[in-house]
Amino acid sequence: MTTRPTPSAKSLVLDLLATLPAGHPMPVATLIAAGELFGITPNNTRVALARLLSAGRVERDHRGRYHASPKLAQVQRWIVSWRRLSERTRPWRGGWVSVCGAHGRASARALRLVGFRNLRPGLALRPDNRVGGVEEARTTLRALGLPSDALVFALSGLDSASDTRARALWDQAELQRGYENSLATLAASEARLDRLPATEAMVESFCVGGAVIRQLRADPLLPDAIAPGAARDELVRAMRAYERRGRARWADFMRGFGVLDAQVPSDLRSEEAARGLAVAAGGTR
Repeated sequence: MTTRPTPSAKSLVLDLLATLPAGHPMPVATLIAAGELFGITPNNTRVALARLLSAGRVERDHRGRYHASPKLAQVQRWIVSWRRLSERTRPWRGGWVSVCGAHGRASARALRLVGFRNLRPGLALRPDNRVGGVEEARTTLRALGLPSDALVFALSGLDSASDTRARALWDQAELQRGYENSLATLAASEARLDRLPATEAMVESFCVGGAVIRQLRADPLLPDAIAPGAARDELVRAMRAYERRGRARWADFMRGFGVLDAQVPSDLRSEEAARGLAVAAGGTR
């Protein structure tokens, strides 16, 4: 199997805790054992936990078990919506959601994750085809780090040249290649999982599933008038199937630590804040 990037202790802890329903804790032993699968030492895991606790990103209960902070859980609720991408869009009528006055790395990351592109310096936009329109975009962007002084508003009536330029901000061919490559990667990995030793299958499903979930969570969800979404929908279906396979390979490990009902991830990052542990990825670094 091709060597895949190893998560840091910090990102692994955040991603594992973020897969749990709000307020549900995970024993330190689980976090340490999961880290060791990726070559992360117990000491590094403990140091990461201490720093995250100090920063308010995780919380600890009276038994010394850890869970995600409310702020992290809020972000995770958005991340896990990869499963329902088709439910997050509505017919596009040609208008745009725009952002003016965003600044800093957190803003740039938030805008990228919600599919915005810069039409000109200081003015980012995306098609107004997401369910909830401007209000939904504003709420999501704020949760992801957009500062409160940035303006989020509806934009319409662009002149013909500007509208044409706006529609060309996303590379349709690149998106299509990404979907096709990920579909091929999932198929190849799924065919290997049952033949791999348990720990290798766990690591592979974590990494492969994580890469696809990161791709889906950052998908711009463009209307068909700009980039057809059939291949994206196919990838979502394939990832759901892969998730089930990866979950099966993680189940015994999680049950051994008494973590919920062991509905665990292929890439434990950024999955199902609603119930159990899921199979997916994404990271909240």
